[in-house]
Amino acid sequence: MEPTERRVVVTGPPRRIRRTSGYYRPRTEIDEQTTLGHTYVRSLMRTQLRAALAAFAVLVLLVGPLPLVFAAAPEARRLEWLVLGFCLYAPLVLLARWYVRRAERNERDFVHLVEDR
Repeated sequence: MEPTERRVVVTGPPRRIRRTSGYYRPRTEIDEQTTLGHTYVRSLMRTQLRAALAAFAVLVLLVGPLPLVFAAAPEARRLEWLVLGFCLYAPLVLLARWYVRRAERNERDFVHLVEDR
């Protein structure tokens, strides 16, 4: 008589819970790289690019005319250092602070959009 193989059945909580058909998860769409997930990520990248271009435009408007100002007064070396050292530093710090806050807000909005409800 041959010994029969004994089967062991392991039970536990289900690993995956199926959602109703009307419910979708944006995080899953992004992880699986579907077209909708690609659209979500592209939207985030577009808003980040828009913030970067706005900061760059302000930077160009602040720093761009300086060579013309310095060329108009070639003997005023103190003016150059005063403008570069004191008058330009504060607006650049404020611009950098604005950009970082804007980028973080964009990411926070994206996470809020994508996270499970």
